[in-house]
Amino acid sequence: MPFVYILRCVDGSFYTGSTAREIKQRVWEHNHDDRGAAYTRRHRPVELAWCAFDESVERVFVWEKQIQGWSRAKKQALIDGRMSDLPGLSRSVSDSD
Repeated sequence: MPFVYILRCVDGSFYTGSTAREIKQRVWEHNHDDRGAAYTRRHRPVELAWCAFDESVERVFVWEKQIQGWSRAKKQALIDGRMSDLPGLSRSVSDSD
């Protein structure tokens, strides 16, 4: 069951990941296991802030990489379900200068 997800870390930062396994198990690994990402091992405990399922592992991976490039504000809008805000929060080419 492929999922893309956003975790909220103890310091308030976000971590975006994906998994082909059960999402609850993956969050547990981030909190208790060395199989969690190095970032989340340094920012425990973490909690699931948002997740979405897709049939395709490949699409989930692409979505993960896309979300990783988003601003904090855009990730927060996604978590809050404010989908209509997402286009306005997109970074333009001039934003990266």
